[in-house]
This record gives sequence, C-alpha cells and structure tokens, in this order.
Amino acid sequence: MNRIHLIVSLLLVLCFRETSAQEKKWTLEDCISYAVSNNISLRRQMLQTETAEANFLKSKMDVLPSLNFGSDARIGFGRSIDPVTNLITFKQNISNSYSLNSNLQLFTGFTTLNTISANKFMFRAGLEYEKIVRNTLIVEILGQYYQVLYAKGLEDASKQQLELSEKQHYRILKMVETGREALSQQFEMESQVSADKLDYTIAHNTSSQALTMLKQMLQLDQGTGFDIVMPDLNNLLISEVSYDTDSIFSIASQTLPRLKAIEYELKATEKQISAARGSVAPSLSVGGAVYTGYYKVISDEAAEQASFSSQLKNNNSQSIYLSLDIPLFNNYTIGRNIKAAKIRKNDAALRLELEKNNLYTEIENACLNYNRGKDEFIAAQSNFEFNKKSFNAVEKKFESGLVDVTDYSAAKTTLYRAETEALRTKLQLLIRKLTINFYSTGTYENISFN
Repeated sequence: MNRIHLIVSLLLVLCFRETSAQEKKWTLEDCISYAVSNNISLRRQMLQTETAEANFLKSKMDVLPSLNFGSDARIGFGRSIDPVTNLITFKQNISNSYSLNSNLQLFTGFTTLNTISANKFMFRAGLEYEKIVRNTLIVEILGQYYQVLYAKGLEDASKQQLELSEKQHYRILKMVETGREALSQQFEMESQVSADKLDYTIAHNTSSQALTMLKQMLQLDQGTGFDIVMPDLNNLLISEVSYDTDSIFSIASQTLPRLKAIEYELKATEKQISAARGSVAPSLSVGGAVYTGYYKVISDEAAEQASFSSQLKNNNSQSIYLSLDIPLFNNYTIGRNIKAAKIRKNDAALRLELEKNNLYTEIENACLNYNRGKDEFIAAQSNFEFNKKSFNAVEKKFESGLVDVTDYSAAKTTLYRAETEALRTKLQLLIRKLTINFYSTGTYENISFN
C-alpha cells in the first residue's frame, strides 16, 4: 500500500508541474529573453565571433618567439655513419637525439603588427554582427508577437459579436413563443448567429495559428504549453509625437551595429593592405638551437662505449643564427595579395555607402508611415466611437421593433469592422514607433507597450 501511495503522489506532482508549465503565459519581454538565450542562429553567430577572437589572439601571439623540442630514436642496419668517428660502419646500432630550437621574427615589414590590427577590427565587426543577428531576431519576435495580439483582438471582437447575436436570438425566441414576433425573425436571427459562429471559428483558428508560429519562432521544446499575456489593448497609449528623418538618421548612423560592422571591416581591409605591402620588404629573423644525442653499437663484438648520460653531456652542441630574406620574385603572389586587399577595401566602402542609403530610405519610410499611421489611427478611433453610438441606437430600435434583423446585422457588422480597424491601426502605430525608437538607440532593450 505504501508503494501505491508513493506512486500516486509522484504522479500527482508530475501532473501539477506539467499543468503549471502549460498555464504559464509569456510576456513580450519573456519571449525576447528566451529567444536571445536559446536561438540557434544567434548561437552560431556567437561561435563565429569566438573564431574572430581566436584569430585576433593568434596574431598577437605571433610576435613572441617560437620554441620547439624534438627527439628521435633509430635502429641502424647495414651501411650507416658512426656519429662518434664519422666513419662508415656496417654494424647494427641505435641512436637517440634531442634538440631544442627557438626562432624570433625581428622585422617583417610591419606585417605582423598590421595583421594584429586587422584581426582586432574583424573581431569588433564580429561583435557588431552578433548584435545585428540579435536585433533581427528581436524584430521577428516583436512582429509575430503583435500578430498574435491582433489575431487575439479579432477573436475577442468576434466573440463579442457572437454574444450579441446570441443575446438577441434568445430575446426573439421568447418573443416568438409569445407571438409578439414572426417566425421569420427567428430564422433570420438564427442565420446571423450561424454566420457569427463561423466568423468566430475562423478568428479563433487564425489566433491559434499565429500563436503556433510565435512558439515555433521561439524554438520551444515539443509538447511545451504556450500562451501569451494579453495586455489591456484599450489602455495602450499613443503619444502625440512627430519624427524627423534627418535627425533620426544622424543618430542611427552613429549607433546601429549594421553600420559599425561594415566600418570595422573597412578599417580591417586598410590594415590588410598594409600587411600585404609589408611582404615586399626584407624580413629578418634570429634563432638558436641546442642539440645532443646518444649512439651505441649493439653487435656482440662492440667495444665498450660511453654511458647514456655521458654521451648526452659530451655530444651537446649549440648554435645561433641570423636570417635575412629578401623577396625578389614570388610568381606575383605578393602583388596579387595587395590587389585582393585593395578590392576588399573598395567593396567594403561601397557596401557601407549602400547600407547608409538603405538605412536612410528605411528611416524615411518609417517616419512617413508613423506620421500617416497616426492620422489613420485617430480617424479609425473616432470612427469606432461613432459606430458604437450608432450601434447602440440601432440595437435599442431593434429591441423596440423599429428596425428589422437586416438593419441590425448591418449595424453590427459595421461596428465590428470599425473596431478591428481601430485595433489594427493602433498596433501598427505602436510597432512603427518602436521601430523608430530602435533606429534612435540601436537596441530593443526595455521594450514596453507604451
């Protein structure tokens, strides 16, 4: 019995946890925070940034001297050279050598220093590209989140329309039963209820689809319950502001990572040109080596030989060297590298100019759309308020028998369209405002609905 009680308790705990997880509702901030932490594309971009950082570190380490240790062991058969006497021998032998060598580049035409600078700028560009991917992801999440809000708003509006129809249907049904209304009125109202049920079903399915797309965009685990927190759409504030394209662009050109990334790449290509030109200059390096070894004849008639430690001590030799390399002809390799670096610089400059033009166009359209959208929202909101008053008057006339079902349905449909249009223009205006704020700050931090 105790085991059964334990199993039942565990099942209840698991079911409670699963229910709690499914009941959690996500805010916009929750969605963005989760996506930024778990999105695969963003994590891949972070890996590319780490690669750029590793390249930067490697180029800095190139200024340090190299140090290598080597050793080998051999067994000789047949003809070989006796390292002790430097004479040819046919005796079977074993040899073991050890070496330690170091090399330092003294001058390479400043290629190393320019390469360090180039990789530093490429690393900074990688950080900016990481921000670009992050912001792009947030834009997509934001857009889909507002699509869900709009779809849920339409669903609520459709539900309200259905409830109004059901309310009037119930009223007419009672009046038909008492003979105060004709049966045809009941049939017309039933047809209206059926049409509203269809509209509500479509709106509900559209809302579910939008919610599923947002869940897929977040890349949540399979089987995870998901829903969003519905803000009070009636309390979303629309500020009376106007935006100037030139002032927004002036700020955006200094803050947005999409321009900074290309600017860093442009600086990197300038250093790459200098590094490529450095290959034309002579290079100078210095180095040194320490060598020792052991040799032993292993045939039966071999004479007595010095011990292993003695040979390592006695066979020790050292050397230092100074190396000068003057490039005379390298099959156009250096010239090709210089030309390729110049092409990359020109391409980066053109990409920067193109990106500035695209950014200005986007900001100009965003400002125009916001200013136009504000007028549309004011008109749509006014139209909605007017239609609410008009519908209330028609509803009272309908209940008094002064208008028929057709006029009532037409007024209700007009109210529904006005309500959905007011919702659309409000959410659209909020997105446009947030987009302009992004151009001004370069980040979507502290996103809110107001």
